[in-house]
Amino acid sequence: MTMKFFTPVFIIVSLFCLGSCNPEKLPVSDEVLESKAEALAERKIEEGKKIYESNCAGCHDSGVSGAPKPGDKEAWRERLAPGVAVMVKKSIEGYEGKTGVMPPKGGNSTLTDEEVSNAVDFMTVKLK
Repeated sequence: MTMKFFTPVFIIVSLFCLGSCNPEKLPVSDEVLESKAEALAERKIEEGKKIYESNCAGCHDSGVSGAPKPGDKEAWRERLAPGVAVMVKKSIEGYEGKTGVMPPKGGNSTLTDEEVSNAVDFMTVKLK
């Protein structure tokens, strides 16, 4: 009878002790959150650069079919006016405009929407 009583009591006391040894998590500061956001943005730009170099550069570096060159602020001004989200959507779905043609996903249907978005982010960062 002593052993039957001892086992549950031992388990409860052990759990209480273990629980009290665990310090409370400190709240995350704004500085930490900003640092994480910057790291995520930098990673997206690096991934976008890789996608750009392997899929987009062929047209955008040479301006084929009216593709705006990275860094050409004038060529991008009108395209960026509605916002980057609209440009990403047009890059994913394809677009025919008065100054050129953008095939869906730059003609590479195996690219994910996120990859296309990262490539657009990379090209727009070059405008700053």
